[in-house]
Parts: sequence; C-alpha cells; structure tokens
Amino acid sequence: MSSFGNFLWFIFGGVFSGLSWLLTGCIWCLTIVGIPIGKQCFKLASVSFFPFKKEVEYGGGAVSLLLNIIWILVSGIPLALEHLMWGALLCITIVGIPFGKQQFKLAKLALMPFGAQIIEK
Repeated sequence: MSSFGNFLWFIFGGVFSGLSWLLTGCIWCLTIVGIPIGKQCFKLASVSFFPFKKEVEYGGGAVSLLLNIIWILVSGIPLALEHLMWGALLCITIVGIPFGKQQFKLAKLALMPFGAQIIEK
C-alpha cells in the first residue's frame, strides 16, 4: 500500500516538493561553506519525493542546534510554509488527509533538518 501511496504522492505534488528541496540544496552548494547543508537538502529531497514508509527521529547536539538556527533563518521558513500550505489544501478532502499528514511531517522536517534521522519502516 505504501508503494501505491508513494506513486500517487509523486504524481500529484511530491515532485514539486522534492524539486524545491533540490533547488534549495543547489543554492546552498554554490558556496563552499554551504556544501554540507546542501548535501542534507539532497537527502531530504528523497524523503520529499517518496515520504510513505519513512519515519523521522530527531536528535543531535549543539552543532545540530546551531545549524538548525541558521537554516531556519535562511531557508527553513519558506520550505515549511510551502509544506504547510500544501498540507492544508490536501486536508480539505477526506482522500487527501494522508497526503496532508505527510506534508505536515515534511514541514516539521523543513524547520529542523539537522539532527534528524530518516528511518525506513
């Protein structure tokens, strides 16, 4: 069932969410300092393309906190707002609620991507 959900997700909007993560990663990679942040964006783009059957566990330390603060100020808020908007639109219909929940999961991830681990169920 999750494969079918991932297929529907990708066709009906997941491709746009994933592309926004890829674009953000490419922008971060323009500078040498931003390459580690860009690499994290590329990892999270794969989650954004196919979010079903994946869980996010949060952890990390002081470095993750510092990177998350910089991330929120520069790139996190626009990505989180994008995911929140799509999540609210998808939750209008009963059929779209599972997809909206995935968008809300990605919105939280967009605010705190560092120190997060992606676990496949």
